[in-house]
Amino acid sequence: MIRNTLAAALLAATAATALGASDLKAEDEALVSFEVLTPELASELATNTLLACREEGFQVGVAVVDRFGVLQAFVRDRFAGPHTPDTAARKAWTTVSFREDTLTLVEATDSGPQRGARDITNALMLGGGVQVLVQGRLIGAVGVSGAPGGAEDHACAEVGIASIEDRLPF
Repeated sequence: MIRNTLAAALLAATAATALGASDLKAEDEALVSFEVLTPELASELATNTLLACREEGFQVGVAVVDRFGVLQAFVRDRFAGPHTPDTAARKAWTTVSFREDTLTLVEATDSGPQRGARDITNALMLGGGVQVLVQGRLIGAVGVSGAPGGAEDHACAEVGIASIEDRLPF
């Protein structure tokens, strides 16, 4: 009895899928494509961001994540604090998760109903997470930790991103 019911349900689901398949639109296709930085370019972005901060006298850690928040590259300057690896990675993750630079999220989540976003595991609402965009599409993020404040971390990330822009398809 259970097998017959299960078989009938499976047959009905297969038939419904087959009937609806002809109505699929481009956005309903079974596979999606996405773009991320190559490991080499992600590493270069991290290094160039670190060098931009060093030029300003800041010892930082820099994380680069892909569009899904997965770490692609990390570099830490010799005197950067022990908190910088985790903080930089969380800033980058927060940026791709919320699809917004963390400097903007600091104020947006300061009060009101958006404040609850600060309680999300791994979210870190401190400046220094910056989106890497190609033709308006998010392909990853840079997280910087260790400068005297979030605005300085953010500025270093922007310099790092600018250093690789000529190799991104804009």
